[in-house]
Amino acid sequence: MHNIKDFRDNFENFKKILKFRNYENNLDDVLHLDKENRNLIQEKEKLEMEKKSISKTKDQSLFVKSKEISLKIDKLSKKQKEIKDKLDIILKAIPNIPLKDVPLAKDEINNKEISKSGEIKNFNFEPKSHYEIGEKLNMLDFDLATKTTGSRFVFVKDKLAALERAISNFMIDTHTQKNGYKEISPPLMATENTMFGTGQLPKFEDDQFEIKFDDKNDRKFLIPTAEVILTNMVKNQILNLKSLPLRLVASTPCFRKEAGSYGKDTKGMIRQHQFYKVELVSIVENNKCNEELERMTNCATKILDDLNLPYKKIILCSGDMGFSAEKTYDIEVWLPSEKKYREISSCSSCGTFQAKRMMARYKNNENKTEYVGTLNGSGLAVGRTLIAVLENYQTEDGSVIVPEVLRPYMGNIDKISLN
Repeated sequence: MHNIKDFRDNFENFKKILKFRNYENNLDDVLHLDKENRNLIQEKEKLEMEKKSISKTKDQSLFVKSKEISLKIDKLSKKQKEIKDKLDIILKAIPNIPLKDVPLAKDEINNKEISKSGEIKNFNFEPKSHYEIGEKLNMLDFDLATKTTGSRFVFVKDKLAALERAISNFMIDTHTQKNGYKEISPPLMATENTMFGTGQLPKFEDDQFEIKFDDKNDRKFLIPTAEVILTNMVKNQILNLKSLPLRLVASTPCFRKEAGSYGKDTKGMIRQHQFYKVELVSIVENNKCNEELERMTNCATKILDDLNLPYKKIILCSGDMGFSAEKTYDIEVWLPSEKKYREISSCSSCGTFQAKRMMARYKNNENKTEYVGTLNGSGLAVGRTLIAVLENYQTEDGSVIVPEVLRPYMGNIDKISLN
């Protein structure tokens, strides 16, 4: 959430940049409400001073006037609260401001490729899609999932279920043993306030799965990503500088309605309502977000290097970044069946944007209280990594070679074939 003073002092800059964040609302309303709010506060303060002055005189003849002033203060307080609430609603819905090296543009065609890595394999046969491979192996069952649960779900069976688990375990071991992240097994539900802290609410409420409770005021949601619950572990805290950086990792199911993706990727596992993801979260001093973003992104790409999967790294333009992000790198893995790269990880710095919503702070070297910097990234999306392994390691007879680094997690088998 933005500080109204920053907004007021840099209004024209906010106005210019937010056009490239696809924010369409009238920002002039913010200034009007801010001015009205401050005027009401000043008016109320004058009346409070007058009332205080009257009370000091102890003049009974002024009692009626004092009572009238009290009524005016009450009315002004109610009106000021209404104006402040309207102002806060607008401010809560304004996205983060991108860093200077982020391309200012409205859509994904203006994202910029940073690098490519790995060799794209030349198959001597027409490569099949992951869902064709999985169904031929009788280890992916979309029809059964549709019967039991609905569309955009899947049963992963037998050796592919073991491969999915192996991928997750390999990622967790790499991030904890080599990359210095602390493993967390978190709750899979988050409160309304927790979802607000990382920016999922109020703007993206339509994309969330809400749990129904008897008490309608007790709002809880299935987590759309472990970022939500991990980042909020520091909410309403003032951290010791020595505890930073704090690096956390979790492998969890994630739940999203995919409300804005009607008709997209309806086949296969690319876009599901339930999926597994290994999530990385960093809490750092706010002047160290940039270097931490590079570090986090390198931790994610190293997984693809170890799996020997081709990928590219891109920087997202302002209009394609997430609501809370100030800078984002996407990592896209090569899928032979589609003959193109598809997103497998998104690593973002959010600066102090989430920290201000969560009231997450730390004491700096001068013992002054500052907001922390927060970062998050997929390290990686487990389902999409499974897809990439199936497609890039497929053979002509329909079997799948198990990547070497995953074999110790698979009882040292080197191939998955039809039983």
